[in-house]
Amino acid sequence: MLMLKRKIEEQFIKWKNTANRKPLIVRGVRQCGKTFSVTAFAENNYENVIYINFVKQESLKLAFKNAKDVDTILMNISAAMRGVKFVPGKTCIILDEIQDCKDARTALKFFKMDGRYDIIGTGSLLGVKGYGDEGKKKEDEKTASVPVGYEKIIDMYPLDFEEFLWANGISDMIISEMKKHLREESPVPEGLHVPMNDLFRKYAVVGGMPEAVLMLAEAGDVNGVQSVLQDIISAYERDFAKHPDTKEFPKISMIWHSIPSQLARENKKFLYKVVKEGARAREYKDALQWLVDARLIYKIYRSSAAGLPMSAYDDLSAFKIYLVDVGLLRRLAQLAPTAFGEGNRLF
Repeated sequence: MLMLKRKIEEQFIKWKNTANRKPLIVRGVRQCGKTFSVTAFAENNYENVIYINFVKQESLKLAFKNAKDVDTILMNISAAMRGVKFVPGKTCIILDEIQDCKDARTALKFFKMDGRYDIIGTGSLLGVKGYGDEGKKKEDEKTASVPVGYEKIIDMYPLDFEEFLWANGISDMIISEMKKHLREESPVPEGLHVPMNDLFRKYAVVGGMPEAVLMLAEAGDVNGVQSVLQDIISAYERDFAKHPDTKEFPKISMIWHSIPSQLARENKKFLYKVVKEGARAREYKDALQWLVDARLIYKIYRSSAAGLPMSAYDDLSAFKIYLVDVGLLRRLAQLAPTAFGEGNRLF
């Protein structure tokens, strides 16, 4: 199986080489490769790795419930996972889907103060308003808290185009040559331009979700890519129902499905009336912010002037929204992959 090279691996190594490091949280949308990258890094850099998935191993949530110190937590884990060992200074504990166990998130403070073990937590929907373990949102918020100052957060994204090139066997030498032409603003030789342009078109079709990228790179299976992307979209749409206010669910869904139409128009900004006739900002702003907080969309403001820092010139009344991944956008828009093979007419 092809191993995907990810830029985030450099950040993992930098974290591990930091003295007195804090527990690491890797945050990102579902299916962007968090678990695979974290597990591969841990197995390559630690003698001992303990992996816990709070979605698949729900009973292990009890190991963290009401625990106030590391030794109690490790004893509880050992009772539930027989045969595991905890070697101080040589063990990495991976807490996958940590958003489903707020007690584990709170316990990161204890692990930081203890200092004997490295902790990496991964999760999606972290920081999303009202998201709670097993639907008990208000109760969880009272009994568990985010350990501010005791964790380091790194955001992970789908593969960018350079990572996509790596996955398709393009060498660093070729990529460096492309970058040189960009820096020098010089024409790219035809022999380089044509294959790179072809790969860029494929990236627009597939996007950067690891499973979809592998499906194309290993098997060239476009139908398989379609299925993978649709499954991811369906999983995201199921997450909409996790908003604590059930009245927001249809609003989130309508905004989500309006994105292709919003971007296809000549509008200079996001229009709520495209979401629903007569819709107003005050009615949909919470639903829109939920999608932003979930990192499923980017909200990009129009700049009112050319100055630095750019954020100082944001026109807060005018913005556009973009999907987290170009392949998902293409699939959500129901645009067939074959459209990208028709020369420049559509592309």
